[in-house]
Amino acid sequence: MTVSVLVVDDSGFFRKRLTAILTASGQIRVVGVASNGREGVELAESLRPDVITMDYEMPVMDGISAVREIMKTHPVPVLMFSSLTYEGARVTLDALEAGAVDFLPKNFEEIARDGSQLQKILIDRVLDVARSRPVGRVMPAPTRSRESVKPAAKTAAPAPGPVPKPAVPSRQEQSPQPARPSRKGPARHYAVVGIGTSTGGPVALQRVLAALPAAFPSPIVLVQHMPASFTPAFAERLNKLCRIEVRQAEDGDMLQPGLALLAPGGKQMMIENRGGRPRVRILPGDERLNYRPCVDVTFGSLARSFPGKTLGVILTGMGADGREGCRMMKQSGSQIWSQDEKSSVIYGMPMAVAKAGLSDEVLALDDVAPRLIEGVC
Repeated sequence: MTVSVLVVDDSGFFRKRLTAILTASGQIRVVGVASNGREGVELAESLRPDVITMDYEMPVMDGISAVREIMKTHPVPVLMFSSLTYEGARVTLDALEAGAVDFLPKNFEEIARDGSQLQKILIDRVLDVARSRPVGRVMPAPTRSRESVKPAAKTAAPAPGPVPKPAVPSRQEQSPQPARPSRKGPARHYAVVGIGTSTGGPVALQRVLAALPAAFPSPIVLVQHMPASFTPAFAERLNKLCRIEVRQAEDGDMLQPGLALLAPGGKQMMIENRGGRPRVRILPGDERLNYRPCVDVTFGSLARSFPGKTLGVILTGMGADGREGCRMMKQSGSQIWSQDEKSSVIYGMPMAVAKAGLSDEVLALDDVAPRLIEGVC
């Protein structure tokens, strides 16, 4: 089956180069090109492509505004092209929040060193995005000041507040949802909750973490496949939206209740538990591993440091990263949850865990936070 693509970019050179690379595979057909966001919105409606590639800085209408319009009228998987800078990260996260599925660096030298590798990466990513589930625009939880949502001191955490709802419902919220799972047993204390995700993960993590109370009793470690220049901006964004504290992990950080530590991009995060004082260890990214950070690496360290005392949660994402780490956690007696297919943008990572028979519970995305609150608090 041929995948139809609409290329939206104000650079004629980039449009021609991307078109040549994608069409060379024989699996992809570029059905149209647009030089600005407004033209992209109009062509998306008339051409109905399977995938749209989108620049973010364009005249007439920028890429984020174009994504929002497309998600309102004709939701279709959108692949953003972004600069790997702090500002590029903030813009890309806005685009993902608006409904884009995934992103790639616009500078092709940052994707691959040679033409054949570049072609394979671009083609594979477009084909993967074509299999994703566009869910329409996902609005963020309302931003709150730190004083109103975080304890003034670590010893004086406020009582849990109500679960916040997005200001505008997504398509998932508008469609019928499965009954919310009831507690499987008495609440238990997990030494650590580990959450791993990839494609679709930034929005998924935002929805889960923003619904947790400031007094959430377990430490949380987060592994999101993301470049090194993106994770600081992502951690800052989550921290502004959440009652719990969220920050990018640093070597030597202590695990604490109500604190979520995000693995830094380009590196590996492990958890050590020596003398009952669990600490974060940040290691250089190993070129032999496909993912930096890697869910398997972090979850494997949790299995060794806290046998039988952790909860592993695998959310939306391509590939199978996290399966072997979950296997180690499961073998040690810990619990594993995975996201269901219907609510996943890409049902790759959670499917790998579920098919391996490792999932104790399979949950819709909007049920993960309520289930955490029921089962942990």
